[in-house]
Amino acid sequence: MNWENIAGQENLKKLLRESIAENRVSHAQLFLGKEGYGTFPMVLAYAKEIFSRENEHAASKVEHLNHLDLHFSFPVFTDNKNSLSKNKFEDFREMIMASPYSSYDDWTAFLESENKQLFISADEIDDQNQKFALKSFEGGTKILIIWRADKMNVAAANKFLKFLEEPPAKTLILLTAETANDILPTILSRTQIVEVPRIHDEDLEKYLKKNTSVSEEKVREIVHEAQGDLNDALKILNSGHKSDEFEKLFVQWVRDAFMVKKKPQFLKSIIFWAREIAGWNREKQKNFLNYCSEIFRLALLQNYQSENLVYKKIDADGFNWAGFSKFISGANIENILEEINTADLHLTRNGNPKIVWTDLGIKLSRYIHKNS
Repeated sequence: MNWENIAGQENLKKLLRESIAENRVSHAQLFLGKEGYGTFPMVLAYAKEIFSRENEHAASKVEHLNHLDLHFSFPVFTDNKNSLSKNKFEDFREMIMASPYSSYDDWTAFLESENKQLFISADEIDDQNQKFALKSFEGGTKILIIWRADKMNVAAANKFLKFLEEPPAKTLILLTAETANDILPTILSRTQIVEVPRIHDEDLEKYLKKNTSVSEEKVREIVHEAQGDLNDALKILNSGHKSDEFEKLFVQWVRDAFMVKKKPQFLKSIIFWAREIAGWNREKQKNFLNYCSEIFRLALLQNYQSENLVYKKIDADGFNWAGFSKFISGANIENILEEINTADLHLTRNGNPKIVWTDLGIKLSRYIHKNS
C-alpha cells in the first residue's frame, strides 16, 4: 500500500512521513479509527516507508504482505483448540489484497464465522514473542501489526503488556482499533495514540470519481451516505445499500412496535425478532444498534423539516418513511437513543443478548407512541 493510494488523510500522511524522516518513530503506536477511514492502509504505508529507508528493494514486499520482518496478528476463532492467526493468514492476506479497507464484519463474513467469537488469544501473543526473539531477516527493523487490538482477551492483553514494556531491540509495534474503549488503560498509557479521522467528503468524492465509472450525482449520494467511510462507500456502490439486512430488521421492529399496542400478539413477533439478532456475533449486534440510532436521528430531522440533512431514507417493502418520521420527535428521541445506548453497554459487558434485545424491542413500542 502506497501513500498515494490512500483516500485523503493528507495531513496525517504528512505527519507520519515527517516522523520517519526526523527519526521520531515511537516504538508502540495505536491507530484509532474505523477501518473504512483507512487505518490499516495507513499502517501498511507507514511500515513500507520505514522498511524502504533501510532496504529499498525489500520494502516492495510489504505491498503483498510478504516481508519476512513484517508480522501480523488479528482476531480468529478457536479451531481444533487452536487460535493462532498464522493459521488464517492466507485468508487474511486474500481479504486485504482485495480490499485493504475491509472491516471486522467483512473478516467474520470472509471466514463464514458470523456466529463464532473472534479474538486475539494469549497463545497468539506467545507465538509473536517467539518470532520476535529471533534476529531480523533483513537486518533492520522488525514490525508487528496487530489489527483490531481491541479484540485481545484479558489473558492476551496482560501478556502483550509485558511484551510492550520490554520489546526486543529494533522492534516497532503498530496496533489498530476503532476505539480505545476495550483496550487496557495500561496498554494505552504505553502507546502513542494516532487518531485517524473520517475521510473528508471531497476526498472521498475524488477517490470514487477516479476509481469508479458511476455518475457524479450517484457519487454525491454515496458520499453523503457513507459519512467518510470508504469501505461503506464501496459497499453502497456495489449493493445499492449499506445493509439490506439491517434495513429489513429495522422495518420489522418498527412495524411490530406500532402494532403491539393494539394487538398484544405482536409481542411474540418482537421476541422472535430479538432471538434472530441475538444469534449474531457481538460486533454485528453493536453495528445494528448504531444503524438504528442513525435511522432514528434521520427520522427526527425529517419530522423537523430538515430534509436537506436526511441523506438516507427507508422505502423498502412499502415502508412509509414520512409517516414513520412523524412519530419521532423531541418527546421520545432522547428515550429511544438512551435505550439503544444502554443495550450497547450491556452487550459490551457480555449481557445476555436475548434479554437485551427483547427488552429493547418492547421498549420501542412504549416510546414510539409518546406524543410531542
